[in-house]
Amino acid sequence: MTTAVVIAAVLLVLVAINLWVHLGPTGIHVVTGPLAALVLLALARVAGLTWPELGLGRESLPAGLQVAAAAALAVAIVYVVGVAIPLTRGAFRDTRYRLGLRAALYLSLVGIPLGTVLFEEVAFRGVLWGLLARDYGVPVATAVSAILFGLWHVLPAVALARTHTSVRGVTGAGGRRVALTVLATIAFTSIAGIIFSELRRRSGSLVAPIGLHWATNGLGVLAAARVWAISPHDASTPAGTAGDAETAADSETAGDAETAGPSGVVTQPQWQRIVRRLSSRS
Repeated sequence: MTTAVVIAAVLLVLVAINLWVHLGPTGIHVVTGPLAALVLLALARVAGLTWPELGLGRESLPAGLQVAAAAALAVAIVYVVGVAIPLTRGAFRDTRYRLGLRAALYLSLVGIPLGTVLFEEVAFRGVLWGLLARDYGVPVATAVSAILFGLWHVLPAVALARTHTSVRGVTGAGGRRVALTVLATIAFTSIAGIIFSELRRRSGSLVAPIGLHWATNGLGVLAAARVWAISPHDASTPAGTAGDAETAADSETAGDAETAGPSGVVTQPQWQRIVRRLSSRS
């Protein structure tokens, strides 16, 4: 099987998974993500890629772990500082993550690693990057995989436009706000794709970008949940906004040890709701 055919098959899998995550049934992405990653790895092996070429060689694992740990620590420090300073807390106010501690921990430590990070890193920095680097060189592999990674986030960007308080505050019509959010998200995640690819190249291990990717997303959930916990009355989120409506609707159907504080903010949603949030996360 030629590289071009395998790349085409990988792209078809990516399109199918992207639509499945955002438009399909909810609550099972922590299962379908790893399964789809296995399918992509099988395709890569059929194309002749070795485990080291996929970033999964044993020799590079120690270096990958070191880079992953350092990257996660750096992100954690940035988030702690960002949450501690009132002026920067607004960057974390995403209504999707207005969660209690247990729910936030589940999403951060289970939902995001299995439902998002594992599949995306195997797909973009493992299989696609490996195939392109072998046949076309590292610069092409990095550029193409980064651009595709940016386009992968179009649907999450649409969700972000209606759930993040700072984005909802952007002036202009709803369509313009969504368009600006989508373009900014594509640009930002494409740059992130370049960084992830470089970590993978330098360390030789897929574990390195997995660590940074998880820290950015998973610790971001914990930071957002903490911001909502310490300052639930956000002046930048007017009453009756889409985020508040979403919280209220969820509170009516949640059934897993769910409680509400004096302000009516739900502090413990049901687990299915937590997994469903993966459909709008990258």
